[in-house]
Amino acid sequence: MLSEIMNKIASQEIAPAITVKDVAVYLNVDEKTIYRLAQKGELPGFKVAGSWRFELADIKKWIDGRKMKASNIKKLDNSKATLVESKHVQPFKRNAL
Repeated sequence: MLSEIMNKIASQEIAPAITVKDVAVYLNVDEKTIYRLAQKGELPGFKVAGSWRFELADIKKWIDGRKMKASNIKKLDNSKATLVESKHVQPFKRNAL
């Protein structure tokens, strides 16, 4: 049974869970950042006997989601800049008394 599971892991049919340290190294951030994001539910993970574990596929999906949000924000920022540039703004004139 164990050898069967190990063969599936080796053939990547089953992905092993990775630790906080592994995720921190993968994302090039401090381990505290991983704990904070996981506890807030912002980073997909689960606990086993009180220790956080993550699946690499979930982390990659999370990264892809963050990339999408970042590109949407950039598009929004660019459209706002275009909108502001396209408006003709009249200079403020004071009423003469």
